[in-house]
Amino acid sequence: MNQPFPPSLGKLGDLPRAQLFSGTTALEEMPNLSQACGGARLLVKRDDCTELAFGGNKVRQLEFYLGDAQAQGADTVLITGAVQSNFARLAAAGARKLGMECHIQLEERVAKTDPVYRSSGNVLLEKVLGAVLHSYPEGEDEEGADRRLNEIAQELKSAGRKPYVIPLAPGHAPLGALGYVVMAQELLQQLDEMQVIPDEVVVASGSGATHGCLLFGLRALGSSVIVRGICVRRNAQAQEPRIVQRCAEIADLLGVSSPVDKSDVLVDDSFLAPGYGYAGQDTLAAIMEGARTESLMLDPTYTGKTFAGFLHRAKASDPKTNLVFVHTGGAVALFAYQTDLENFLV
Repeated sequence: MNQPFPPSLGKLGDLPRAQLFSGTTALEEMPNLSQACGGARLLVKRDDCTELAFGGNKVRQLEFYLGDAQAQGADTVLITGAVQSNFARLAAAGARKLGMECHIQLEERVAKTDPVYRSSGNVLLEKVLGAVLHSYPEGEDEEGADRRLNEIAQELKSAGRKPYVIPLAPGHAPLGALGYVVMAQELLQQLDEMQVIPDEVVVASGSGATHGCLLFGLRALGSSVIVRGICVRRNAQAQEPRIVQRCAEIADLLGVSSPVDKSDVLVDDSFLAPGYGYAGQDTLAAIMEGARTESLMLDPTYTGKTFAGFLHRAKASDPKTNLVFVHTGGAVALFAYQTDLENFLV
């Protein structure tokens, strides 16, 4: 599956990688939305359509994590995430596809007591996939969550299993982020084929893996397009250094100098309220607009907030502007927010 990469991407082609989807996702025009927003040319990168278990951008990341797990002979994958984590659902799906078990540690990141939130959406699918679920009482303790996950891994190892941990906190080699270096190359090829020179790419900025690595990949491949990260978990002041750190970690992993300057890192927290995992009015309105113009299914935690930021950029842009929205998936979580959505529709 590995493809040739230019020297600017260092050791990317030498790293183990599992095949979890067909390898590309579509880049589509959004003519209805373009007309509604004043005429700017709007495109969407359909990373919600990676085929594995309802799809999403984390499939790209898991190809590298699970490729490494296979290379180490692992038979069990462990991961931490929020209760409605798309990453956790896809980790379970990827593990099953490759013949491995999966343990998921769900953090209490969002103080929602709605039973639908805690049992539907990603949680339901994780149970269907046969994942073993654990809980962690804190939602803002990444190091602590990783420690507990490693304790579970040690228990499994003592029982004769061969566990592989996908870490949550920064400071670990960002293997998964490399999936978005691959996506950067794919996106540039598609834009070239469509003869589109993009003015800006808008993407969710949460853990920093997707945002940081997409930015890194585009710069390493010679593109100076603006990459705007819409904050979905923490404010811009906290997120900016996280993206800078991610880019430095990626450079170390690939054995190259980072092509990213601090001035390249643009984050916008205008659509974060009322906080991670909660759907504000702007987010819910963006979800409805995406659905009713282009049939895009967006979620309240990640893509809904990001799309709200994208709509703001689109409506303020000159008609000659070319904007790309990276749809990272997450529609499964819509079912967990049924109460919020129904209340908004009243």
